[in-house]
Amino acid sequence: MAEEDETERHINIHFSPEMMGGVYANFANVSFSDYEFTITFARVDHEIEADEIPGVVVSRINLAPKFLRELAEALEDSYSKYRTREGIKNLPEFGGGSAPADDDS
Repeated sequence: MAEEDETERHINIHFSPEMMGGVYANFANVSFSDYEFTITFARVDHEIEADEIPGVVVSRINLAPKFLRELAEALEDSYSKYRTREGIKNLPEFGGGSAPADDDS
C-alpha cells in the first residue's frame, strides 16, 4: 500500500497504429515454470469436426507470478462489473428478458 505522503503515479501507455486494433483470440493456454507464467492466446476453428483442431497463435505473454495474481484479480473485478451491468440490462423493468447464462459452469 502506498503511504499517504507518496504521490500517485500514472502510467502513460502509447499504442502503435498496428497495435490499436488488437488481435482476436478464442482460446488460451496457461503454462508456468519456476520463474514465470506464460499465457498463449490463439484463434482456433471450433467448427472443424476433425480430431485435430487447426489454430494459429496470435500472442504469447510471459508474466511474473506477482503480476499474474494482479491480472487475475483485475479480470475477476472487471468480469463481475460486466455481469452486474448485463444483469441490470436484462431486468424486466429495463425491457430485458432473463439474465445472461453464467459461463462459469
